[in-house]
Amino acid sequence: MFRKTVFAGTALFAALVAIPQARAEAPAPKGGISAPGAVQAGRYTVEPYHTQVEFTLMHMGFTAFSGFFSQASGTLVLDPAHIEATKLDVTLPIASVQTTAAKLDSELKSADWFDAAKYPSARFVSTHVTRTGSSTATITGDLTLHGVTRPVTLKARLIGSGVNPLDKKETVGFEGSTVISRSAFGVSRYVPLVGDQVTLHIAGAFEKAS
Repeated sequence: MFRKTVFAGTALFAALVAIPQARAEAPAPKGGISAPGAVQAGRYTVEPYHTQVEFTLMHMGFTAFSGFFSQASGTLVLDPAHIEATKLDVTLPIASVQTTAAKLDSELKSADWFDAAKYPSARFVSTHVTRTGSSTATITGDLTLHGVTRPVTLKARLIGSGVNPLDKKETVGFEGSTVISRSAFGVSRYVPLVGDQVTLHIAGAFEKAS
């Protein structure tokens, strides 16, 4: 029973890579962080240690259950003066899924859920970016998950930019959110007992490469 209850909850994350819905904006941390207008244009690569995707869904109508994906890779081409020209391409390994139970992690990787052996990664590639505020934008793109590609729109906010005091690299950080239907990507086990709507919250850190 525990197996079905816990693993079912996380699995629904299948709706993956998209992002939160009205999550309160956290204040930007102080120290070494510049204003949005000071962000340097250029090509950035994902800083994998501080980039993650959190997924949350309803579990049998009792609780909102969450888990994470990590070990991201990819690139961001950014020019603050021409935000509409931004290009984002990020990939996440499905095998990185992590919850509070190792048994559930294994279930989510199996053919019953994400089938990590057959579909080893999830990928988001932007197609259009629209500025919505001094530090916010919507990013529309194609999300490929479980062998299915569908359009997804993320709400993104710049948190800060500047030189990382530890590795001395120019860094920019964002948060993003969206809600997706896991069944639309072919991950439909236990719907509707385990929720179909999955909220994604993304913490994205990027280091300047050029």
